[in-house]
Order: sequence, then C-alpha cells, then structure tokens
Amino acid sequence: MPRNVKASEFKAKCLALLDEVEQTGDRLVITKNGKPVADVVPHKPPNRNLIGSLKGRGEILGDIISPIDVEWEALK
Repeated sequence: MPRNVKASEFKAKCLALLDEVEQTGDRLVITKNGKPVADVVPHKPPNRNLIGSLKGRGEILGDIISPIDVEWEALK
C-alpha cells in the first residue's frame, strides 16, 4: 500500500522522501486537502530490445563490396 504524504510535508522533506522512494521502491502519494494529486514512483529504465542493441558499436575494416580473388572451396 502506498504511503500518503501531505504536500506541505513533501515540500519540506522532498529530497529525503525521494531517497526513500529510491531505496524502498515503494510508491508515494502526495495529497492536498486529503485528496491525492501526484504519485512519486521509482524510476525503471526501459527494457532494451535485443534487436538493434549493438547499433553503432561495430566498425567495418577494409572494402566489403569489391569481389575478392579467392576461389571458394564450396564452389568446386
């Protein structure tokens, strides 16, 4: 169950409350006049998709387009 915090308390203890959310991973609900107005949740980095994850990390050395003068054994 999320912890409810008054907006005035959040304003006074903002950095400490953010540290608490980071450490515990629990959601914090900010209230104003007893009504929820905002949620503070821990950041979750997006899942990296395997496809394209190595984009820009490779390097091509030499000419990969021109034909080579080596006969392949598979073509015999």
